Amino acid sequence: MNTSEKLSQLRVWMEKEGIDACLVPSADAHMSEYVGEYWKGRQWITGFTGSAGTAVIAREDAGLWTDGRYFIQAANQLEGSGIRLFKMGELGVQSHEEWLAEILPQGGCLAVDGRSLSVSAFNKLSALLADKSASIRTDLDPVGAVWSDRPAIPGDKLYIHDAVYAGKTRLEKLAEIRQAMKARHADFYLLPVLDEICWLFNIRGNDIPHNPYVTAYAVIGEQKAYLFVEPHKVGQAERELLMQDGIHIQGYGEIYSFLGKLDDNTSILLDPEKTNASLYRAIPVSARKIISEGLVTPIKAIKNEVEIGNIRDSYIKDAVALVKLFKWLKETVPHQDVTETDADLKGLEFRKELPLFVDLSFSTISAYGDHAAMMHYRALPDAQYSLMNEGFYLLDSGSHFLNGTTDITRTLALGKLTDEQIKDFTLVLKSVIALSTAKFLYGTTGSHLDVLARKPLWDNGLDYKCGTGHGVGYFSNVHEEPHRFNQKLLNVRLEPGMSITVEPGVYKEGRHGIRTENTLLVIQDETTEFGSFLRFETLCFLPIDRKAIDAALLSPFELEWINAYHQQVYDKLSVHLDDAHKEWLKQETAAL
Repeated sequence: MNTSEKLSQLRVWMEKEGIDACLVPSADAHMSEYVGEYWKGRQWITGFTGSAGTAVIAREDAGLWTDGRYFIQAANQLEGSGIRLFKMGELGVQSHEEWLAEILPQGGCLAVDGRSLSVSAFNKLSALLADKSASIRTDLDPVGAVWSDRPAIPGDKLYIHDAVYAGKTRLEKLAEIRQAMKARHADFYLLPVLDEICWLFNIRGNDIPHNPYVTAYAVIGEQKAYLFVEPHKVGQAERELLMQDGIHIQGYGEIYSFLGKLDDNTSILLDPEKTNASLYRAIPVSARKIISEGLVTPIKAIKNEVEIGNIRDSYIKDAVALVKLFKWLKETVPHQDVTETDADLKGLEFRKELPLFVDLSFSTISAYGDHAAMMHYRALPDAQYSLMNEGFYLLDSGSHFLNGTTDITRTLALGKLTDEQIKDFTLVLKSVIALSTAKFLYGTTGSHLDVLARKPLWDNGLDYKCGTGHGVGYFSNVHEEPHRFNQKLLNVRLEPGMSITVEPGVYKEGRHGIRTENTLLVIQDETTEFGSFLRFETLCFLPIDRKAIDAALLSPFELEWINAYHQQVYDKLSVHLDDAHKEWLKQETAAL
């Protein structure tokens, strides 16, 4: 079925059920950013394949809301579908909640799968629709009602992530969480978030592409912990190890009956942003609900010393693979056909040679020419480009190793560049340097520092419609909360041990896209009478294409930075390379 046919079938179902509109979020039952195939209902019903977006299907109209990373992609994929694009964050653009409040009839009914809607989102919707006396049904699965060939949730077994890589045992981590629970007077802590469950229990899985998670819920008690997962996903050896640490295995769907049997006045802590409405509804009214931010996220985000050492190693390994790829590309593209997909697969080939490599950390963005102007472009066989001996090629990619996760972007000059391209590339470099070299007082947030990266671009009338950087998990989610570089005000202090990307860019539709991305580690700098100061350590060492840099646009400080950075790149990587690659790297890191 095409999108129009799917919408037609859904509207027939809506008529039968007395539904005036359906809300289709992108999330799964665990509020994940990246979801398994079973949960891609928003993608299936709209045809838009981006990771972020919300669809609303009404009787006579439909809309999709997404952010600036996906404006170009969404406009292309929604063309002719009958679904309107609403550009989130743009002046005068309604939110999906505001639009629903406008188009729903008095006393109307909205349907949404309660498993894919957070408690916070449900409460916001309820407040906005109160004047309409509208009802919200969360006991239905609108897209599932018409998605006849919906994929199943994967049945792969979970596996143990050894403490030699994790740096802490699960008992040590559980002790930290229970201490936080005690401070909040909580008897239980409801934990539905996959990356947090996997981190806390030192387990991993294969249920979501490029995200090493197992589909599960967890509840932490004062003495016992409960892992709700399909029994066939836990082998006997893994079951015994978990049970030795007081972790009881129950069926995935048994979470609802477990919550429903909580004693009167039992206190249970939950994060309304990360708990779905169906779980909340299962908790007895008599139970005391402690509404709080999640307890795992702020602890997980601060890497321990074992993790930090392993992350440094992971970035060196990944850079070695990318040096091999970049040399291959620059030498091969002039002489034979290389598509965007070919480049992606060649990079994977080199990465598979690396010790402890598990998987890519996200779907690679392999984009040539104007395709790179789409921030989250994905190469498809029938619409991809072949790389040419001119212009820019952008590669945003990363790896999962047992001992870390990487995220690196480089833009390569494959041949002749225009003056505009060289200037834009150099401005992006200036942005990376400005933020990477920041020194700041403890208590500073990523929102405070975001402007440092934007200023070189703003000075030239340029900007990018996304955040400047995000946290990076440890053999976990490549987009880790709670810290970010973003213009939106976030009350999250940058703490020593947090890793975070810096990835400014210039994206000009129909022309080119440029992004340079490194990952930084927050570290201590000095303490004076005015307070404790922090700075960043660069974790990623990979050449930044010197052929695209206009040294005349760099200040003496910036010129010194890029030359010193490239010397470090050579020193750290050359010891892992053969003579041919070492010589190529020497040329790519020569001083400007």
